Amino acid sequence: MEIVRSGTDGIEWELAWQVPLYEQFHRHPELGLAEHQTSAAVAAQLAGWGFDVRQFGGTGVVGVLANGAGPGVLARADMDALPVTEATGANYASTTPGVMHACAHDMHVVALLGAAKYLSEHLHIWQGTYTVLFQPAEETAAGSQVMLDDGLAAGIPRPDVALAQHVMPTEAGTIGTTPGPVLSAGDSVRITVHGRGAHGSMPHKSVDPVVLAASIVLRLQTVVSRETTPGEFAVLTVGSVTAGATANIIPDRAELLLNLRTYSMEVRAAMMAAIERIVRGECIAAGCPQEPEFEYYDQYPLTSNDAQANARVTAAFTRTFGADAVYRTAPQTASEDFSRIPDAFGIPYVYWVVGSAPPETYRRAVANGTLDADIPANHSPSFLPAVDPTLGVATRAQAAAALAFLAGTV
Repeated sequence: MEIVRSGTDGIEWELAWQVPLYEQFHRHPELGLAEHQTSAAVAAQLAGWGFDVRQFGGTGVVGVLANGAGPGVLARADMDALPVTEATGANYASTTPGVMHACAHDMHVVALLGAAKYLSEHLHIWQGTYTVLFQPAEETAAGSQVMLDDGLAAGIPRPDVALAQHVMPTEAGTIGTTPGPVLSAGDSVRITVHGRGAHGSMPHKSVDPVVLAASIVLRLQTVVSRETTPGEFAVLTVGSVTAGATANIIPDRAELLLNLRTYSMEVRAAMMAAIERIVRGECIAAGCPQEPEFEYYDQYPLTSNDAQANARVTAAFTRTFGADAVYRTAPQTASEDFSRIPDAFGIPYVYWVVGSAPPETYRRAVANGTLDADIPANHSPSFLPAVDPTLGVATRAQAAAALAFLAGTV
């Protein structure tokens, strides 16, 4: 049996049951809102440890463990896989064609289960209510809202703080925390502009949406460079432009797909207003016969850590893992939907990152300037966390963060 020990608090983690469970989840990944086997396995484990198990949003699972008067802590893990064909070569690789745990959600699940088991077996060291939440469909930005729409906020004890973590392709054995923005807000926009179709031999009878789309793409480049305050973060990407089907026909419409990333709700709102203003202005200039259409989708909220709660969790990590293992991470341009849950309760939250790349490999890649080539990133068909020490660290991190709030009342 492999045992990972913390150096300061006497906690011992037995990974003998965790590793096979992690490999089971990795072999049998399930896409968002279809995590039926994963959900059932999670619920069974929690029930066996004395948690009051409840389900929201179909496959979402919540376990509540009440242990006297005290604060409430909610800890969350996401469960869904991605539509990716695995290329890791692992002996526990996905057996589901075209589906893979390419973002370590399987490890998130098992780490939170490990923390849940530990707290259920050590009731004498903490007091309060520990709620663990296993969320579906993070990858489509749907899962947290689906659970909320199914009555989550009214259906569980109100927590005082929420916790979440994500395994990343940084050095295994390290944990990154930061106050304030840690993940960007993300928004995708589908814009349809309407022209007037005509034969290529009679362009004077058209309102050409291809030329219009090209003008819009060029003008959109000024939203960040000329309308965003220097020092503020913003990304605007035009990822797709679609118009027409043949060379000698001017089409009657064009579609543009945009993606935005921001660390500020004010900047986000200003960017959306600028995009709509530019598109409408270009359509007027082109003489479009119809107003443009805007559809916002795949919208992820900003993830911004509460400074006081983050300081408390960071101090707990430093005590548990040592100062050398804990660093201040830079905000990531990735996005996710966790923050909708604490926002629905009006409570602070902390979100941190756990490294997963073998230390020697990671350090060598940093020294050689080959990180992108040598360390597969999340969502890559080759992304595979080093189970040792990542799973043990992620498990202990969830427990240490929860006890930073719950143990204060003992």
